[in-house]
Amino acid sequence: MQQRYREQTRFSDPGRFAALLDDLPADVPELMTVMRNVLVHYQAAGLTFTGPRLAEIDSRRVERLLELDQSRFPVPLAEPRPEPDRVVVCCRDFALLTVAALRHRGVPARVRVGFAAYLAEDWNYDHAVAEYWNGTRWVLADAQLDPWRYPFDTADLPQFLTAAQAWDAHRRGLIDADTYGVSPDQPFRGHQFLLDQVLLEVAHRRGDEVLLWDQWGAITDRVADELTRLLLAADRGDATAERALAERYATDPDLRLDGRVHCMSPSGFDGWVAV
Repeated sequence: MQQRYREQTRFSDPGRFAALLDDLPADVPELMTVMRNVLVHYQAAGLTFTGPRLAEIDSRRVERLLELDQSRFPVPLAEPRPEPDRVVVCCRDFALLTVAALRHRGVPARVRVGFAAYLAEDWNYDHAVAEYWNGTRWVLADAQLDPWRYPFDTADLPQFLTAAQAWDAHRRGLIDADTYGVSPDQPFRGHQFLLDQVLLEVAHRRGDEVLLWDQWGAITDRVADELTRLLLAADRGDATAERALAERYATDPDLRLDGRVHCMSPSGFDGWVAV
């Protein structure tokens, strides 16, 4: 079952920049350090980006991220870059580039979509992290975080909640959905937001690692309940559930990503684009 996660997707494929991944560290914490040397979060770094620099957050493919980096720094990825000049991204891109580097080495890896309970005391930010198979189990890793700032292992996360886990907890009445979303000062939160995150989690699991602000299809509460059951079972190692999830995503026109998404980006872009 891990074999398919060794293969690059159209989003994680480094394309003509694949050689840049050849010499990256095999040690995951060291690899994560390189990711932070190449990428900078559009908000979390305390820097302000506008115009074309902010628009870099809409780069859907690893090949494009590496193209932007190499246009400014035509050197190996581990060579230092000034923070303001790194590629401007969100959490999804830290995860996707990490996953691409791991897959390049033959390590099964995937992007997980959900919520971070560790970024604030009273808010659960929507978030994406990398997950890799260490030979024994799946391990969650957050390459965006500087490890010295957190009292836990950022390469083996204890507190990340997948979208399926959050939806399940919401449906059971175990969490306050209004504390789950983009940020406390924005309306993107609550029941509908958790619902949409389930579809995003399924898409990323099936290799459609789109931007977190890409929208398509239609998902109802009942369908989210069904997908959540499959996601949770697949995470427990149920191969039948994994196959059923793949079949459902591939054949249901309300779920499947068929070439276009509605992008509502923090860059200001709002429109339909081909992916």
